[in-house]
Amino acid sequence: MIRLGLIGFGHWGPNLARNFNTVDGCRLTAIADLSPKRRALARRLYPHARVVAGAAGLIRARDIDAVAVASPVSVHYSFARAVLMSGKHAWIEKPMTTGLAQARDLVKIAETRKRVLFVDHTMVYSSVVNRMRGLVAQGELGKVYYYDAVRINLGLFQHDVNVIWDLAPHDFSIMEHVLGVRVRGVSALSRDCVGSGVEDMAYLTLHCEGGLLAHFHLNWLSPVKIRRVIIGGSRKMLLWDEQNPDEKLRIYDKGVMVKAREEGLHRFHASYRIGGMHAPVLESAEPLATAVSCFLECIRKGTRPLTDGRAGARMVGLLEAADRSARRGGAVEDVAGLPG
Repeated sequence: MIRLGLIGFGHWGPNLARNFNTVDGCRLTAIADLSPKRRALARRLYPHARVVAGAAGLIRARDIDAVAVASPVSVHYSFARAVLMSGKHAWIEKPMTTGLAQARDLVKIAETRKRVLFVDHTMVYSSVVNRMRGLVAQGELGKVYYYDAVRINLGLFQHDVNVIWDLAPHDFSIMEHVLGVRVRGVSALSRDCVGSGVEDMAYLTLHCEGGLLAHFHLNWLSPVKIRRVIIGGSRKMLLWDEQNPDEKLRIYDKGVMVKAREEGLHRFHASYRIGGMHAPVLESAEPLATAVSCFLECIRKGTRPLTDGRAGARMVGLLEAADRSARRGGAVEDVAGLPG
């Protein structure tokens, strides 16, 4: 039985508590939160767990084997470092830290002390993302031309991170997992539209191995919520619409065929293949439940999770590069040396 402590019972903490409380082989032992209202709610929902205000005692507790950190990003590093130094396994919400140097330090401590360091890039564990990864790996789409993602909604405005650090970790981790390529350069443009002092919309382009381009539209100011990814290939194309309850993933047998001409004004001829659409049946397992099970299995077996500290550090490095690029007006930042 793995005994778990949870730091943070605000936005994401309740989802973690629910999953850790119901998964086999885990006991939700303690919950820490600074808010009296959130502590009162935690006591009502989980009367068997002790609920405290401060995280320090929870981290030092001898009856806890692992700690999940669901606090604001600004204190991820200090909490996670204390957890690892106490000899416990650590689960950290994304983004892992506020800087690459902090992320590298956590990786070093975890590997030295042989502790599992898990970064919660939840959608990497979803059935739809892994189906997309399989389609790309099996060549179903042919040569991948582009990756285009939109993640927009009205709010929630964050106080300690901008829209890039809030939304891009989802899409960066999904893209690299699905396509199996590494990013070599990052270009970003961002704006603070409402004058809050925090950028609330951004357009990012990732330059990947093999010349592939990936584009991301991130926005806290949209009147509608859109979560959509389009991948275009030489054979087929796919659309992942997270907001569609019936057909989240659609595979289109559509494409463009180009034939060169020897002379004349039109140097090539383009013809279009319009085929059918297929919407595969997907497993209904909750991605967070799968991630939680993976974390616990890695603790038991002493193995590295798919979204380990090195993967989390890589995402932080991409986010830092996006910020640097935005400050330089969209100049491409080289990220070839990031952890892999």
